[in-house]
Amino acid sequence: MAEENKAGMYETSDNSGVFYPLTNCNFIVTVVGQGGTAAFTSVRSIGTSVQEITFRQGNSDSLASVKIPGLVSHGAVTLSMGYTLNNGFKNWVKDCVSEQRKALPRYNVQIELIDTNKGAPQKKLGDTQQEADKGRIWILKNAWVSQYNGPDLDAGNASVAMESVSISYEELTIPN
Repeated sequence: MAEENKAGMYETSDNSGVFYPLTNCNFIVTVVGQGGTAAFTSVRSIGTSVQEITFRQGNSDSLASVKIPGLVSHGAVTLSMGYTLNNGFKNWVKDCVSEQRKALPRYNVQIELIDTNKGAPQKKLGDTQQEADKGRIWILKNAWVSQYNGPDLDAGNASVAMESVSISYEELTIPN
């Protein structure tokens, strides 16, 4: 039987050293407090970067510069989904990208990697209960939709109509 170690990897009980990493195809995205759910086919570009500040002190004997960390910045996360009708998530998208908006509606967005190594996931779609002790939840704080892309329409193609949204955020909580 496999058991999870502190790194989120699975190790067989026979101590053979075989690890089973979590797959990237099992995830749930929850917009906390938004009141609707949507199923996503992909989440791309979760990340952050730290600005590098290069300087040289005026009284230094060295001609080499010194580097120190500067501001932290976050790119936009892109969510792709099959076209959905009349739900809270879609209303949030409309409120954010509308030309005539009121206050910009910001929410925390949780992206949870689901562990299916032990069987089917127990969490239901839209369930906002955090499982922070498992350490597989990225949290985008104070997030809002910064870009919407409608589906590509093609009469010669019978694939699912896919929409995508880009979500900007102010802070990223990275799981252990």
